Amino acid sequence: MSRLRPPLNSQDHLLGNPDARIGLVEYGDYQCPHCGRAYYMVNSLVDALGEDLLFAFRNFPMSQVHPHAFRAAQAAEAAGLQGSYWKMHNLLFENQQFLEDEDLFHYAELCRLDLGDFARDLDSEPVTARIRADFLSGARSGVNGTPTFFVDGERYEGSWELPGFLAYLTDRIQGSDLREPR
Repeated sequence: MSRLRPPLNSQDHLLGNPDARIGLVEYGDYQCPHCGRAYYMVNSLVDALGEDLLFAFRNFPMSQVHPHAFRAAQAAEAAGLQGSYWKMHNLLFENQQFLEDEDLFHYAELCRLDLGDFARDLDSEPVTARIRADFLSGARSGVNGTPTFFVDGERYEGSWELPGFLAYLTDRIQGSDLREPR
């Protein structure tokens, strides 16, 4: 079974309780239609599991098949520099069919970002380096497609449709009563 490299850490974009019993990491691509479906499933998991789940999203743009994926990842990371990563993340997935630059700047306006800073940060080395680091960590972790999930550092090989995935995570949470929180 593939292991997550590096493990979930404070450098990730984190959503949820840092002391949660379960850590879920997704490697995804903002233009991937499967990731678009997974986005809604993950939101349902976050709602259902509440304080028991810590979620992180790592960029794995499949630029060969999704030409807007890398640019969308740049928009998310640039928004993150202004404290609006998750707002931009949500807008990108909720509007996957609209990922041209004019769309990204519209989303930046909706996030109330400083547009000058956003424009500068889109192509900045820190943003590009962050995306490359996520992609390389995915490659080291055995990711070869999106979405790919890791639960508590181990690659999840089951169905990521909601009922099965929720049942799997719920069973792990119930079993975690026997071990320390992650």
